[in-house]
Amino acid sequence: MLQTAQVLANLGDDTPETVERQFDRVLQRMEQEASRDDSLSAPLRHFLKVSGSYGPNLFVTYRFPGLPRTNNDLEQFFGSARYHERRISGRKVASPSAVIRGQVRLVAAFGTRLRVPTPAELRPTCVAAWRTLRAELEVRHEARRQQLRFRRDPAAFLQRLEDQLLNPDLPS
Repeated sequence: MLQTAQVLANLGDDTPETVERQFDRVLQRMEQEASRDDSLSAPLRHFLKVSGSYGPNLFVTYRFPGLPRTNNDLEQFFGSARYHERRISGRKVASPSAVIRGQVRLVAAFGTRLRVPTPAELRPTCVAAWRTLRAELEVRHEARRQQLRFRRDPAAFLQRLEDQLLNPDLPS
């Protein structure tokens, strides 16, 4: 099983196909060992069954350089992002801006770890997509502003809503 971990670590930066072939060879050796040794048969067969159930999806991440390969790697990435966010903001808990701008900030954080982007790369390539994203972020901002207005003075906020509802100047 240590050999499978070494193969999946892909320290040689092999292609996904090469890693898959190496992994299959290790599994074949395990299957031969399971047929020879009865004491190891049950655990090895279980490992082979579970490994086989992952199938080709096990090697998808190897096609994208820099993409975390395991849940642990992803947890470390998000944990690191939270840690840096807390260090920057001085907060002990996650910043509310992570909720509002999370998809943008995490992609930016991940991208800048790989290499520093050039100014040309920072310019939006699709202005329509950029405007859509900005509109989505503005909706989130507005929701946060409304929450803040309610928390500051709930009675006044509710009174304004009631006035808007009962306003006779609305078109019919």
